[in-house]
Amino acid sequence: MEKVWTPLACRFNTMWHLIMLWAIQMSYCYKRGCRLNITELLGMSKPGDIMLGSVVSVHVEKMYPPNKFTEEPAPNICKTFRLDNYQRVQALRFTVEEINKDPDILPNITLGYQVFDSCSALQRTLIGTMQVLTGYNQLVPNFRCHQGVPLAAIIGHTVSTYTIMMAHMLGLYRYPQISHFSTSPLLSDRTQFQSFFRTVPSDTFQSQGLAQLVLHFGWTWVGLLATDNDYGQQGIQMITREIIKSGACIAFTENIILSKPDRNAPHIAQVIKESTAKVLVVFSADVDLLFVLDEMLRQNITDKILVASEAWATSAFLEVDRFSKILSGTIGFALHSGTMSGFKEFLNSIHPSVTLGNEWVKIFWEEAFGCKFQAQNNLTKICTGFEDLHNTQNNYNDVSSLRVTYNMYTAVRVIAKALHDLNTCAEGRGPFKNGTCAHIQKFKPWQLLHYIKQVHLKTSSGMEFFFHENGDPIPAYDIINWHLSSEGNIRQITVGSFDAGAAIGDKFTINTSALHWGAMGKEVPQSVCSQSCPSGFSKAVVPEKPICCFQCIPCPGGEISNETDSLNCYKCPWDKWPNTYRDSCLPKPRELLSYKDPLGVTLATISISSSLVPIAVLWLFIYYKTTPIVRANNYILSCLLLVALSLCFLCALFFIGYPNSEMCHLRQVTFGMVFTLCVSCILAKTIMVVIAFKATKPNSSLKTWTRPRVSYFIVVLCIIIQMFLCMMWLLISPPFFVENIIDSPGVIIVECNEGSPTAFWCMLGYLGLLASISFFVAFLARRLPDSFNEAKFITFSMGTFLSVWISFIPASVSARGKYTVAMEIFAILSSTWALVVCMFAPKCFIILFRPDMNSKEHLMGKERKRTDNQSSKTT
Repeated sequence: MEKVWTPLACRFNTMWHLIMLWAIQMSYCYKRGCRLNITELLGMSKPGDIMLGSVVSVHVEKMYPPNKFTEEPAPNICKTFRLDNYQRVQALRFTVEEINKDPDILPNITLGYQVFDSCSALQRTLIGTMQVLTGYNQLVPNFRCHQGVPLAAIIGHTVSTYTIMMAHMLGLYRYPQISHFSTSPLLSDRTQFQSFFRTVPSDTFQSQGLAQLVLHFGWTWVGLLATDNDYGQQGIQMITREIIKSGACIAFTENIILSKPDRNAPHIAQVIKESTAKVLVVFSADVDLLFVLDEMLRQNITDKILVASEAWATSAFLEVDRFSKILSGTIGFALHSGTMSGFKEFLNSIHPSVTLGNEWVKIFWEEAFGCKFQAQNNLTKICTGFEDLHNTQNNYNDVSSLRVTYNMYTAVRVIAKALHDLNTCAEGRGPFKNGTCAHIQKFKPWQLLHYIKQVHLKTSSGMEFFFHENGDPIPAYDIINWHLSSEGNIRQITVGSFDAGAAIGDKFTINTSALHWGAMGKEVPQSVCSQSCPSGFSKAVVPEKPICCFQCIPCPGGEISNETDSLNCYKCPWDKWPNTYRDSCLPKPRELLSYKDPLGVTLATISISSSLVPIAVLWLFIYYKTTPIVRANNYILSCLLLVALSLCFLCALFFIGYPNSEMCHLRQVTFGMVFTLCVSCILAKTIMVVIAFKATKPNSSLKTWTRPRVSYFIVVLCIIIQMFLCMMWLLISPPFFVENIIDSPGVIIVECNEGSPTAFWCMLGYLGLLASISFFVAFLARRLPDSFNEAKFITFSMGTFLSVWISFIPASVSARGKYTVAMEIFAILSSTWALVVCMFAPKCFIILFRPDMNSKEHLMGKERKRTDNQSSKTT
């Protein structure tokens, strides 16, 4: 017969099976073979209605005994008890007791705590976290064994790697975790760490700030040193990006291998020593930096400036005399400090006989007073318990600058404020479903998370403290500079601040007068791969070198750079030219032959004074026009020639002074026409001499050509041809005004461009042709009777004229600027003087000084003498 189960019987049977399963599980769990063997941790605890947990590093070194696994492995050994870390543990005790005494916060509710020392070991951190969660020394995952005593939150760790591991574990159960010294940017990731908070800013902001600090002092060539853990590697990666983004360069990057820091310290020190970088950015905890500093001391590396991350910028552990030469001048970021009223008295009140965590207190007592509770040898000082902390000053009871300790204080305060807000929730207006509230004795971890996110506190400095969406606080730092006192001691001085949340330009506040750079004193040290290129130079990258290693190349002609470390030089405007230093453009000087120029004044004076000479000769010829020598030399043509020569001297003035379009049109044309008049007059005189001689023969048909109109015709014909050439020049491609910046790059040559060089040389060529014909005809007529011996003077004058202008051609080609014009003026004056002297000087000499030769008889006598000579030669 089938058994029928009623609903009530089914429910009773299910409950019975669940009870039996739990009993079987627990009975098996507590059998010895089922238990997990764990390392016993040092710590302290105090019971309460609500518990706080904390896993911290009071000891900062561990030693791993060799394990052969032939017997039960020995746990790692904790070493180096840190007084400042123990101060932070006491800050947790102090804050909890302060809250428990405050009737306005959590009235009738007592906070308790459970604190464990991880000794900076990952295994101990895991064990401590599990023990805080389960509540017993035996680890029972997924069980909270303190029935009725809720765990509010866990504070810790100080090492980012361990904090991340704890956050993963605590995040499974949504237990709030607040770190007072873990700065890894990974912890800001809300998708991974939803229940994590911290009272210290993320390294993201510190890396940005340190990079800006480096660039603030002009350090573009820096070395980087970091520990090989999450804190060091993430920090150094971020600061590398920020430094490179800002245009600076990394000289080297070295890692402190935490598993063997003493082994790679010599290599790191050697790299630092050999590098040209004078600044070293260090992302490390103070204890991890110890071996490197010892090696730097051994190698006498004292010329470097260290830039410290907040993990060691205020380290009392390194603030010792033996590192004073290395660390003097160090600058870095530190957390904001705060004050805790009554904390110093609390610290000095502990005693091994009465204080919680007796084992810790004994170790501290031995460290603080250099004694032992149990004598180890005859030299050991015995601790009596009567030692007085009030008479001792060390890192434990130094409360002058509470930074990490104050962050621990703030973390406990945040949890207490969140609990207080949870406890004062009004039913029906709560944040949870249907306006419900959580019960202070039965709340869930995730419910407390809601209140922690909403916490707002006032710090001791009056600043408001709260968490951003990612669980980070306001990013702000103090800037610390390590000074070497006159007594040889290191002092850490606050010289400024950095507020990452402030507006650009207001982030940094630095008192530069308070900075001290070790052996360099007040002078800011330089750390560059290459010295800055001054204005007037541009940077040229050195192949296979970072961009900070460069050469300084002078700006080429016509270009400037007006800033330091300019990447390029820039051309000046067309009318400007670089100054001597090539850092600014100055107006180019305008070069021209002006009346203010000494050369221009000289040439103008010569031109004007010279023009008076032909006029004087003209007056002389007019005055003595009836004399034989004047009449024998074609009086009208001579007068016309003298006027033309005076005009030749004066036409030089067209080439002096600031030119304009009209002046450019006139000066070469005027020069060509006036000189054509001169040469055509001489040509006419030469031809007339030859015709007159030939016409003396009987029955000569040339007598009709000896009339004056023939010479006039020759002059007019020559002038018309030159005029035609000049007209064509002006119509087709006339001269024009130009500011020449090509021939002389640093000067604007104000000149007349001839327009058509062909037309210019045709004009000169025509003059040369006339002069050449005159020279040739005069040369043939040089042996005519003495009364007509003007031919030889014409020969000399035309020879000189041609020589001057032939010399002018290469000279004008080689000359530049105003000297080209001066060369042409010189040619004008020289050739004109040649004509005046050769043509008229002998006649003037006879007129003025040898009047006896200025007679018809004299001239006829010479002619007769010449005829007799010719007859005798015939005979």
